[in-house]
Amino acid sequence: HNGRMKEPHVEFYMKCASHPTSDDDVSVALDLIMINNKNVPCIACTDIMGVVLVFQCSERHVICLDCFRLYCQSRLSERQFVHHAAIGYSLPCAAGCEDSLIKELHHFRVLGDDQYARYQQYATEECLLKMGGLMCPAPGCGAGLLPSDPCRRVECERQLGCGFVFCRECREAFHQGECRACQAPPMGDVEQVRKEDPFYDDIAVMKTFIC
Repeated sequence: HNGRMKEPHVEFYMKCASHPTSDDDVSVALDLIMINNKNVPCIACTDIMGVVLVFQCSERHVICLDCFRLYCQSRLSERQFVHHAAIGYSLPCAAGCEDSLIKELHHFRVLGDDQYARYQQYATEECLLKMGGLMCPAPGCGAGLLPSDPCRRVECERQLGCGFVFCRECREAFHQGECRACQAPPMGDVEQVRKEDPFYDDIAVMKTFIC
């Protein structure tokens, strides 16, 4: 003991008020969502909102929560989330800034229960595909499979799925011989889908606003 008074040590814990928790539970702080004290306009709609999300890019772009939900839903529908080995299934700044992936994935809880469940499903599927796996193509199944045998014949495990036997190449019921050729959709149809994207015009607004 050197006679000096020790400085008090204080710890703060975040708790969710929506459901009971024990003393051992720790809630995640969504540090990108904050009060808009500087009245910065949303990068998409240009409105000034009280609560916003600030991206982790060098420009610290600001987006209101309504536009952030719309941005996430749009990218989710397009399967445009980014699978990062260390971070997981995430999105960058809506303005396309480099090195701006959202690192705390619980921010996507703002999507709501249904869309967040969809996000989790897509994230799991993407991880499985990155590992060399595939999804059972049988209607109503979709079980994730990691076949150890590289042959074309794949059987959906009954413990996980439906037992459907299919071709690895074309995802149709297993067959002998070559697969039937699958015709790709015309590019015009793809462009039409993009134009019907509810966030499509807002992305253009973002780029105009930034420039």
